[in-house]
Amino acid sequence: MSNSIIVDHVSKFFDGKSVLSDVTVSFEHGQIHGIIGRNGSGKTVLIKTICGFIKPDSGRTTVSGKVIGKDVDFPENVGAIIEAPGFLPTQSAYKNLMYLASLRGKIGKKEVRKAIQIVGLNPDDKKHVGKFSMGMKQRLALAQAIMEDPDILILDEPMNGLDKDGVADIRKLLLGFKQAGKTILIVSHNSEDIHALCDTVYEMDKGHLTCL
Repeated sequence: MSNSIIVDHVSKFFDGKSVLSDVTVSFEHGQIHGIIGRNGSGKTVLIKTICGFIKPDSGRTTVSGKVIGKDVDFPENVGAIIEAPGFLPTQSAYKNLMYLASLRGKIGKKEVRKAIQIVGLNPDDKKHVGKFSMGMKQRLALAQAIMEDPDILILDEPMNGLDKDGVADIRKLLLGFKQAGKTILIVSHNSEDIHALCDTVYEMDKGHLTCL
């Protein structure tokens, strides 16, 4: 199996403090990979490095064979949820995703509607996102990540704010994406979600990544 994501001796410092310490890891294509760790452990910084949002001080990340920051600024064909997505609070779910879709011009109304439906929301609902519950916002964030049908999903705390039924729904969705051949990287402080879904599990602690 080929590796979709390769992190090669990546280190990052903020204000002289080590946030990522010589992290080396590979994530195989077509599997679900998990990273658990407490808040502040460095896990979100790691995925921001993979996505090209943060430049490492040393080492490099490669996604789908392309070095981030050298071959491309941002990885291609990746859908991501990183921290709280910034949606327009006075617009509906559909209008929010249509606006985001228009920025890249890869998809249209049909794909946006399908993504909203897949995550259990109603594309015809006129309710403003600002009035959504945390769980509904999380479902919308996932719809945003999947709407362009990416090969790789990178999800930071994808179960945040979901009730028991919601968690079950998203787990089923993610397993379906895996069966379709997608590579999924999940970052969470909840070890139960990680162990229930993932083929490989890692722990991040004070910038160090270890395989469990």
